[in-house]
Amino acid sequence: MERQAMPYTPHTDADVAAMLKTIGADSIDDLFVEIPDELRLKGPLNIPSAQDEHRLAKTLGDLASRNLNLADTTCFLGAGIYDRFIPATVGAVISRGEFLTAYTPYQPEVSQGYLQTIYEFQSMVAELYDCDLANASMYDGPTSLAEAAIMACQITGRSRVVVSQGVHPHARQVLHTYCWALGIEVVEAPLTEGAAQDFSALTDSSACLLVQQPNFFGVIEDIPAARAACDSTGSMLVVSADPTACALVPGPGGQGADVVTGEGQPLGIPMGLGGPMLGLFACRKELVRQIPGRIVGRTTDAQGRLGYTMTLRTREQDIRREKATSNICTNEALMALAATVYLATLGRNGMRSVAESSVRNAQYAMGRLAESGASLRFPDRKVFCEFVVNLPRPATEVRDRLLDKGILAGLPLGPYGAGLENSLLVAVTELRTREEIDRLADEIKAAL
Repeated sequence: MERQAMPYTPHTDADVAAMLKTIGADSIDDLFVEIPDELRLKGPLNIPSAQDEHRLAKTLGDLASRNLNLADTTCFLGAGIYDRFIPATVGAVISRGEFLTAYTPYQPEVSQGYLQTIYEFQSMVAELYDCDLANASMYDGPTSLAEAAIMACQITGRSRVVVSQGVHPHARQVLHTYCWALGIEVVEAPLTEGAAQDFSALTDSSACLLVQQPNFFGVIEDIPAARAACDSTGSMLVVSADPTACALVPGPGGQGADVVTGEGQPLGIPMGLGGPMLGLFACRKELVRQIPGRIVGRTTDAQGRLGYTMTLRTREQDIRREKATSNICTNEALMALAATVYLATLGRNGMRSVAESSVRNAQYAMGRLAESGASLRFPDRKVFCEFVVNLPRPATEVRDRLLDKGILAGLPLGPYGAGLENSLLVAVTELRTREEIDRLADEIKAAL
């Protein structure tokens, strides 16, 4: 038997040579000519030589153990991804074999069950956001927000979008990337010292204003004020909203938002080292044929039987490159199913209970941290479950010291703006107990 070229692939040197000859390439390096040389890997990967299954499992376990996990820490980290309780029903349903696909079910004849779950998902997201309709999901919250900005430009015929600096910095980076590729100008609107929104960047050439609810610093935004600012310039209003918060605060759709997007991770999806995520996208009914992604509708067949199918849009609408409404032609089906099961399990009252518990815990934490030597950065603003505290020393030092105590204290904000080196963004969900919050406060006091 010929020697295998790589220890973890089945291809021999002869196999590789035959495949290269078939496609007309001299070497594997020829397949990567588009990647700049300085970005290519030099030398072999730093991985062990071939191992049998049980030794490989141990190696992977050792690598995984280098990561912190929530079983060993108390988590106060948020900033878009939150440690929330996931009912056992979620895992039980999404682990069924018929649901183990992340791809859009295009064949209604064999996909009625999955199509129904997507229809229910759309219905619950629309209700949560107080919008007329929602799509079958997007990749994640940031890409959903960027798609909304592009849609606003297509609808208004304008090529300038204004995004609040209260929107998550990572989402703004994604927005800049999407818009740069399409020649759309992105203008960032600064916040005041009190984290209030400045709408002066909106002009008659602006396609839309993008804001976040609550914003990156945890502050509840004034959506009616944003709507009024958009009305004065003929711009659309896009709101990226925390779905859990919308169980308690008014849904942005009912406050005048044209499009509401969001990250669905808090709805039954683990934090998971940053993925997979779930993009939410809802809007007014007048925009239904402009929205990106898929839509599932409910109908009856010739015999009057209830059925579900993709509707209003064709897949070809999304694969026409520059002329496409959007280039996303699938959805996060498995994660959308997780959110559907989560929302159905909790129901309206359960969601409100989660939101209220988060608010109570956050209020208690703010009081205890104030006693520990920290101070609220925005003491006069309303928050949901997340808030910023100022510390007498760099927040990264405090964060690192508490990590040694098994506490993930929050997100140091130094990398996200000048003058924020001593600021820490703390998230307190329904899972945090008063004992855990007391310990956070005590350990911060000892670290200052």
